[in-house]
Amino acid sequence: MSSIRSKFDLTGKVAIVTGASKGIGESIALGLAEFGAKVVVSSRKQEAVEEVAGKIRAAGGQSAAIAAHMGDMDQARSLVDQTIKQFGGVDILVNNAATNPVFGPVINSDEAVFDKIMDVNVKGPFEISKRCFPSMQERGGGSIINISSIGGISPEPLLGIYSVSKTALLSLTKVLAAEWGPARVRVNAICPGLVKTKFSRALWETDEILKKFTDELPLRHMAQPDEIAPLAIFLAGEGAGYCTGAVFVADGGHTI
Repeated sequence: MSSIRSKFDLTGKVAIVTGASKGIGESIALGLAEFGAKVVVSSRKQEAVEEVAGKIRAAGGQSAAIAAHMGDMDQARSLVDQTIKQFGGVDILVNNAATNPVFGPVINSDEAVFDKIMDVNVKGPFEISKRCFPSMQERGGGSIINISSIGGISPEPLLGIYSVSKTALLSLTKVLAAEWGPARVRVNAICPGLVKTKFSRALWETDEILKKFTDELPLRHMAQPDEIAPLAIFLAGEGAGYCTGAVFVADGGHTI
């Protein structure tokens, strides 16, 4: 029987993290590298991903920076192809990239906004996951981690289409988990609550709004990205070897 500690070791594994230039994605990328994975850092801007990859290399890890827009399916697929060319395969995929260009009632959202949100938040993860699957299957298994949201469980006020997309991502998680389980490819989702990132700035930059929100939380504080990343590290390794199709909530008790 192997030790429990060894089940968290990611040495030799190759991971792709999208939306990894800041916030939760950056924290996950740094964490995966800390546990031994070779990490491909991806986001839209090359300069931004180079900075995060540089942090990993400075700490003694192996990393590549590959810019890709998850709303562009050719770029999403190319990201996987470049990763395989450089590192020989893919073992871990973290679908963290997301967008939400509107904050307000659904009635104010037009077709273009709907398409943009669904492309980045759902279609991108769908396409990149499919591209990773053959490599994971060939390597004896893998782990796909979809970063959804508590809005995917229960719609968040003024985040209607975003919530729709995150619900769809949860369904995609379960569909892929059911189909790919026999190949030992595990697919799970994390639903963070309010996390202090640039993406969620509209919800925390006003003290009055933030206080109203945190006063209703059992844990009484907004999360930092490094409070979400450890859950992704767990799901990436064999410590979560019997977890698939699961939805893990990290929201400070918001959905109780």
